Amino acid sequence: MTAQLATQRYIQSLPKYLTLCEHNYVRLLKLLPSERNVGSIREVKLGNSEFATKIDGSAKYTMDISIKQLTGMVKGITPLYLTVRLYHDAKVAEIIHHDYHQRIKPSYGYPNPKMHQKDEKYQLNAFLYDWLVACVEHGQATLNWDVNNGLV
Repeated sequence: MTAQLATQRYIQSLPKYLTLCEHNYVRLLKLLPSERNVGSIREVKLGNSEFATKIDGSAKYTMDISIKQLTGMVKGITPLYLTVRLYHDAKVAEIIHHDYHQRIKPSYGYPNPKMHQKDEKYQLNAFLYDWLVACVEHGQATLNWDVNNGLV
């Protein structure tokens, strides 16, 4: 009997992926700074860790933000760093970089030199979804209220 290697490429379910990215978009809007200018930052505390969402770039239909872990790092584990692009016209958000690395491909052949999973892009965006749900439901954010807003 001879063994055959599976050479089928991974094919991502586009409706499933877009639904995930739509959910990420809605939740990410809740974590953006109230000032939607480039360089604006909003900090969120989740458990013993603090994270910052910073607007890195903005165009007519897109916005690039970075999510960076500020405190609560575990020794030996790289702190969280994600670059997410929001597409306002399509109302989706997806990770375009993680941990300062190159862009994420839609799928990877397996095995590969860096040992990426076949569906690495989907898994990263699913992680973003879980993180956003935790932040929206259990996170604490500093409110920037203007107490002198024209009132005595």
